Amino acid sequence: YWIFFNHLDGITVYGGVLDARGASLWDCKKSGKTCPSGATLASLQDKQETIRLKNLKRFESDHVNQQTIGFQSSSNVVVSGLTSLNSQMFHVVINGCNNVKLQGVKVSAAGNSPNTDGIHVQSSSTVSIFNTKISTGDDCVSIGPGTNGLWIENVACGLGHGISIGSLGKDSVEAGVQNVTVKTVTFKGTDNGVRIKSWARASSGFARNIRFQHCVMNNVENPIVIDQNYCPRNENCPRQVSGIKISDVLFVDIHGTSATEVGVKLDCSPTKPCTGIRLQDVKLTYRNKPAASACIHAGGIEAGFLQPNCL
Repeated sequence: YWIFFNHLDGITVYGGVLDARGASLWDCKKSGKTCPSGATLASLQDKQETIRLKNLKRFESDHVNQQTIGFQSSSNVVVSGLTSLNSQMFHVVINGCNNVKLQGVKVSAAGNSPNTDGIHVQSSSTVSIFNTKISTGDDCVSIGPGTNGLWIENVACGLGHGISIGSLGKDSVEAGVQNVTVKTVTFKGTDNGVRIKSWARASSGFARNIRFQHCVMNNVENPIVIDQNYCPRNENCPRQVSGIKISDVLFVDIHGTSATEVGVKLDCSPTKPCTGIRLQDVKLTYRNKPAASACIHAGGIEAGFLQPNCL
C-alpha cells in the first residue's frame, strides 16, 4: 500500500487527492514482461481469526499488494471527500474492519487498467458507501468473503465491471457474504451491472440476504448476473460444481438498456441451486426491444412488471 492503517479505533481521512500514476505498471503487465512489484504492503501483525486471515493472505497473494490506501483490523473509520486516481491495483481496501463509512469518494482510472477495483470490502461488518463516483478498469465495488452488513447507496459506476459480490469459492473453507444492500446506483457503459460470481469448485461459502434496488443501466453488457461458473479469460478453470449457496437475493426496480441481447443471466449451481430469488419491476431493453434472459438452476418468484421473465 501507499497508505496503510492497521489496528486503529476512530480514524477519519478527509479530502485529498492520491494519484498513484499506475499507467506504466498497467502497460508492463499487459505486455507480459516481468514487472516491478509496485506499492508494498506492511507486514501482517494479527495472527488470530484464522479464516479471516486466510482470506486476507489469499487477497494479498492474488493482488500483488499494489493498493493505494488500505484499512485493516480497524473500527470506527470515516473516509470523506477522498479522490483516488490511477492506482497500480485496488484503490481503496477495507479488510477486517468494523463500522466504516465512505462518503463523497471519487475514484478514476483508465477503462483498460487491469485490476483497478474502486473499493474492495472483505471480512468486514457494518460498512456503508454513499454519494460516490467510480470509473475504473475493474469492479466499481468488489465484495469479498466475510462481508456482513454492507450498504451502498447513491453511487455512479462507469466504466468498469460494475458491482460484484465475489469472486467467491476460491477456497474450500471460506466465510460467507450476507446482508448486503445496493440501492440507487447508476451504471454507465460497464461490463456488468449487479453481479454475484463464484468459482465452480467445492466451498463452504455462501451469499445470502442480498438486495439490489433502484438501479439504472445505461448500455451495460450484463445488467443482472449470477455466475457460478466464473473463470476469467477461461484460464485454469476448475470445471467442477460450485459449492457456494446463493439465497434470498432481490432484484427490484432495475431498468435501462443492455449492450447485449441477454439482460438477465442466472447461471446457478446444479448441486446448490439459487433459492429465494425475487425479480420485481425489472425492465431491460436491447436495441429498443425487450432484452432476453438465460436462467438455470434458479428458483424464486417474479412480481410486478418484468422484461424479461426468468424464473
